[in-house]
Amino acid sequence: MPISETDAFAQLGVVFAGRHALLLEDDAALSAHVSDRLLAAGFEGVRRVESGEEALAAIKDAPFDVLILDRMTRGLDGLETLKRIRAGDSLSYDAPALMLTALGAERQRVEGLIAGADDYLSKPVGDEELLARIAAQLRRAARRARPAGADLINGPFRLATGARTLKLEMCGKSRLIELSPLEFAIVSELMGARGQPVTKTMLWEKCWVEWTFLPDNFVNIIDARISALRRRLKEQVPELGEDLHPLIVSARSQSLIFRELSDRTE
Repeated sequence: MPISETDAFAQLGVVFAGRHALLLEDDAALSAHVSDRLLAAGFEGVRRVESGEEALAAIKDAPFDVLILDRMTRGLDGLETLKRIRAGDSLSYDAPALMLTALGAERQRVEGLIAGADDYLSKPVGDEELLARIAAQLRRAARRARPAGADLINGPFRLATGARTLKLEMCGKSRLIELSPLEFAIVSELMGARGQPVTKTMLWEKCWVEWTFLPDNFVNIIDARISALRRRLKEQVPELGEDLHPLIVSARSQSLIFRELSDRTE
């Protein structure tokens, strides 16, 4: 059964439900747009501020689940603001932080990550990319509270990140699925998203780590690899039947999902 675009991104509402974001952005139109998108996607609240000083005051009043910070703001800039948040003792000091800025050179990205950012996005960025990356950071924050090295289970699949293996467990039997290192990295990233969309840009950054830049044809490279991986999984896991293949499906134009099988293979 195909996964519709609406259904795929509607699932992010589960991740965003009850969440609060702090948005530091002094462009009023952009701030309003990002806030509206977060609220429509399921966030309970978005606190909009225009300066670093306002951001530091805001975190004293209430905790935030995610910080979205521009770098070039009036008064205290976003980079220094994040440094002070990380060095402080507020309830938001360890919240996932995303830099959303026009300063996208490699040196500037490194500066942002060193300052404590968990992700760094260059403007302009599409709504799909922004929402998927925020969801990824919230999932990672939640995983920090789980036992380290725990296997990831999705229906009959058991993925062991430590052993770097993917097994099919059905009818009391276990069988190893043969994957290349790159294919395992892709499956691991997609399964870790638990049925939620991962953009192709995110997948490239996590799996094609030997590349130091984003080539113009990176989408074509990913699409070719995903097509081959879909065929490999179908060949090795025919037990699931035609209705569950391909296991990796598209969501909107630039995102991918590994099907959630927990309720469909019992």
